[in-house]
Amino acid sequence: MASLFIKKPEVADLAEELAKLLGMTKTDAVHDALVHRKRQLTGRTRVDELRANLDAWRAANPLPPPTGKVADKAFFDSLWEDED
Repeated sequence: MASLFIKKPEVADLAEELAKLLGMTKTDAVHDALVHRKRQLTGRTRVDELRANLDAWRAANPLPPPTGKVADKAFFDSLWEDED
């Protein structure tokens, strides 16, 4: 595990201030700030990342093939054995 040593006191103070504003640790605040800056530079948004994660999940967990059955009111009533 690599560590990051911040040599400039004003940078450490800024990280601490940001952490307090966000209610998180300095490490998490620095992480979030770096991720945010990286997204700005690469043009990739959080939505893009979420979409990519969802696409990967869908590829790993495909829907089963269609059964040809109709899921209408009669079908759901039959599950409840409702005759109305």
